[in-house]
Amino acid sequence: MASTLIQRTPSGGNRKKWTWSAWIKFSAVPSANTYLWSGYSGSNNTGYLSAYFDNDSQLNIGAWTVVYFNTARRFRDINAWYHIVIVMDTAQATAANRLKLYVNGVEETAFDSDSRSSISQDSDMGYNSNGVHTIAGYQSSGSANVRFDGIMSHVHFTDGYAYTPSAFGETDATTGEWKINTSPSVSYGTTGYWIFKDDAGITDQSPNSNNWTATGTLTPTKDCPSNVFATWNALDNYYASATLTNGNTKVATNSSAYSATLTSLGVSSGKYYAEFKLIDKGSGYCQIGIKGKQPTASSDGVGAGSDGLAYRRDGYKVLNGSSSTYGTSYDNNDIIGIAMDLDNNRLFFSKNGTFQNSGDPTSSTGAITIPTSSSGFYFMGISDEHNAGSNTWEANFGNGYFGTTAVSSAGTNASNNGIFEYDVPSGYTALSTKGLNL
Repeated sequence: MASTLIQRTPSGGNRKKWTWSAWIKFSAVPSANTYLWSGYSGSNNTGYLSAYFDNDSQLNIGAWTVVYFNTARRFRDINAWYHIVIVMDTAQATAANRLKLYVNGVEETAFDSDSRSSISQDSDMGYNSNGVHTIAGYQSSGSANVRFDGIMSHVHFTDGYAYTPSAFGETDATTGEWKINTSPSVSYGTTGYWIFKDDAGITDQSPNSNNWTATGTLTPTKDCPSNVFATWNALDNYYASATLTNGNTKVATNSSAYSATLTSLGVSSGKYYAEFKLIDKGSGYCQIGIKGKQPTASSDGVGAGSDGLAYRRDGYKVLNGSSSTYGTSYDNNDIIGIAMDLDNNRLFFSKNGTFQNSGDPTSSTGAITIPTSSSGFYFMGISDEHNAGSNTWEANFGNGYFGTTAVSSAGTNASNNGIFEYDVPSGYTALSTKGLNL
């Protein structure tokens, strides 16, 4: 959503009491003026209100000239979903109860600054007015640095109703984790809405038909609070200036380093499948494969050490810096599949649906033996053998998209976890939290 604004101008509703609830996941650590939402009807404290993250990744609720609170908590986990609930109820006698924040079902009480005492009892606030309202950005369509970079799911707004998080989530009896309530029983009032219910839809799913308009492209994803899919890891990316976009599923490397960009999820057992489309091969020897640890040096690519294996674009396999013949070469727009069997230490690569070296992931035919990893875990990853090389890949970890383009004809997948271009080998599943438990 980093290049997208979602906007609507309501007719105006209850400005004293409302609830905003959403599940959010960051693609990058939020920085200065990363906006969740804003409402604007005038340049004053009663005509403007916004929720945004500052340069320390702290969540702020602010009006035109005052910040009502600034959390002590930093929001820096880009591999997890946060449930954010903001409740306004200015009728409350206690000032601290007039504006509340809940994170993952728990009320936030630790603030670096707290000016909620400036909210007068029974006052009309600057949200839910008849001005332009924006989700994932500021009220204007200005520079992208004010926009939320990540994913949102199950965004609710209840006009005239103050709800606790238990209306939208619940504690899982088995894991003890806070999880989404996919069918909440709430009232929405007049200007209320429910968007991003099951996909990237901004058509209101409440009874109100308060639909929104998007400026930019919204891409659906299977990543959700109950099933987090792997992405490229933006927090441990050795390419110092590699660019990660599209929810960290697209990576464009630079030409000044040739180490690895690895996945956000590492695994020690199980069978996993993912697909990677080469968009730009660059001038070097781009390669794709697996690695047992995050890189520690610029030369520590996926095939450079003893803990990884790579399929290079000239068709060779690379282990511990040495290459040998393996399969056919690949080029731009080819889709490389990885089938990783950690239960039997076998690795298979496919090109456009055909497994190389006469490989069969359901048997030992054509398998590459996976080397020992000192960490006990393995990550999928890409790199380039040459310092002058730069390349771009779009990954499909099961979301059903390469970048913003859906797969052309989904293959079969017996695990029912993820959507891929080609058939998923029997017994394999997507690299996701649900996949870890299959």
